[in-house]
Amino acid sequence: MITFAERLLRTALPRRTALQAVAALSLAVLPSLATAQSTSPAADYTAELMKPQAIPDIVIGKPDAPVTIVEYASLTCGHCANFHNGVLPALKEKYIDTGKARLILRDFPLDNLAAAGSMLARCAPADKSYQVVSALFAKQNEWAFVQGNPVPALFKIASENGFTQETFDKCLIDQKLLENITNMRDHASKSLGVRSTPTFFVNGKRMSERSDRIESFDQVIEPLLKK
Repeated sequence: MITFAERLLRTALPRRTALQAVAALSLAVLPSLATAQSTSPAADYTAELMKPQAIPDIVIGKPDAPVTIVEYASLTCGHCANFHNGVLPALKEKYIDTGKARLILRDFPLDNLAAAGSMLARCAPADKSYQVVSALFAKQNEWAFVQGNPVPALFKIASENGFTQETFDKCLIDQKLLENITNMRDHASKSLGVRSTPTFFVNGKRMSERSDRIESFDQVIEPLLKK
């Protein structure tokens, strides 16, 4: 029997589905404003970053932490997985768990499967969303880059985090949720000049250093803690 999720993730469907709508989005950087903003490393995007989003943020860390890191990520992005699996544990131990920084995770899906992963993270209870994101990044090779149908592997990870077949299928046909994730992505592209993942903003300023090592974050965060 073909599940709803399998039908959604197949590309040769006679009608337009929620996940196909993501595939139809233009991934090109929007002209003028987005490009101009992205070329100014000194620009402060705090006001734009802190505007209410289409969906609630996924946040780890204390709300009154002096440093706020905003990450735009795609769940099928290898560099994003490298950060979450290899750098975030050290960042969390050194800055987040000690109350010095908080991390806001935002969706910037680059393809159908990334959108599906974002939807699942958002369908989980609010206190479990980060757990689902972490699981999807930890097992990215098992579902994002498999040959053939990715649904069984994606469902396996979801089921390990509390989903049933019914809640899994229901989540992936939630058109309103997909629209909200798309709106978050569009806002990042249009207003913040985000054009690749992961993209980080630290206290409102775009981080230009590499995100694959904790030392890069040290260079940005430590001076802010001395102010």
